[in-house]
Amino acid sequence: MMTVTQEIGELGPWFHNLHLPDGTETCKDHRLGDFPNVKWAKLAPHLPLDLKGATVLDVGCNAGFYSFELAKRGAQVTAIDSSEHYLRQARWAAHTLGLEDRVEFRQQQIYELGAVNRRWDIVLFLGVLYHLRYPLLGLDIVSRCVGKTLVVQSLVAHGEPALVPPPDLELADRAPLLRPGWPRLSFIERRFAGDPSNWWVPNEACLAAMVRSAGLRVLSTPLEEFLLCAPDPDGETSMWRWNQEEFWAAVGPRAAGP
Repeated sequence: MMTVTQEIGELGPWFHNLHLPDGTETCKDHRLGDFPNVKWAKLAPHLPLDLKGATVLDVGCNAGFYSFELAKRGAQVTAIDSSEHYLRQARWAAHTLGLEDRVEFRQQQIYELGAVNRRWDIVLFLGVLYHLRYPLLGLDIVSRCVGKTLVVQSLVAHGEPALVPPPDLELADRAPLLRPGWPRLSFIERRFAGDPSNWWVPNEACLAAMVRSAGLRVLSTPLEEFLLCAPDPDGETSMWRWNQEEFWAAVGPRAAGP
């Protein structure tokens, strides 16, 4: 029989450093430190301590760190990821942590949620947006799943104070588009940080604008690169007010709204 350390090695490489009941860690020498614990320590106070009866959707769950933390608070979690490698880690960790009955794992692409007729109380959309070939479509799809709260995190290009765009521009007046702080989504054609799946890097103004355009309201910034959001389908720029037909054409057969 293999030891826990041997099982961790067999399941590697790991991106989430999970702290197991016996004191073992899955990725103790993580290049980002004790990740994602260092992020969770700042995010945790912004989410309810008691989640009994609440539902959570974790999009891009990786090895399940955030799913497990919310399950420990009493939530029933649906966790999806496109990678079977990470899902093997997550299922093993759920068993090791005694959380198998609180977290359901599914191998699923984010775009498949477009056909799902369901909302979850809390949706986690962490570290996924910039990996998507179709980021705004992915965010629009996720927005339909949010019952109360969305937590979104993205790689962000920092360094410029956010510019508040005017409500309209003349066709010939394009100079504002080049001003520092204009909502901007930079395209990565080849690699970023050695990763060919890093397609986009928004600046802070762009990430907030994309969230609003997907029918959500930014409530707060609990830590760098994280936004805490709530549904706002009637917001001024929400696509749900004016562009639903294009959305349904993109995702396929229309699902009845929840």
